[in-house]
Amino acid sequence: MLAFLNKERGFEKVKSLLRAAEASSEPLLMNEINIGEVYYVTAKDRSVERAEEFLHRLETLPILPVSNSFADVLEAARIKARFPISYADAFVVATAVRMNAAIVTGDPEFQSVPHLVTIVWL
Repeated sequence: MLAFLNKERGFEKVKSLLRAAEASSEPLLMNEINIGEVYYVTAKDRSVERAEEFLHRLETLPILPVSNSFADVLEAARIKARFPISYADAFVVATAVRMNAAIVTGDPEFQSVPHLVTIVWL
């Protein structure tokens, strides 16, 4: 999402995935923890106003926010304990495993978990 919002390398691929999700009426998934991560990174790096714009834009995108139960939080913690990834990224992995979904990323941290989930590299 950050690549898409900041028009970084790979943003065209994300844009294409969003268009395909819209056309198929099958939304992409994004864990609420990662939505919060995009918010705070945007607020910190750009401004609170831009972060708020992201939240409003998110409502118009074919993205389904995924909530977490206590069991989901523990699964993310277990993943974080086993692999050298951030806690927020552990939620991405846990959500992808739980929902049988691929992860779309350019973040090299995910190189440690391809045996757990499918990764589509930007």
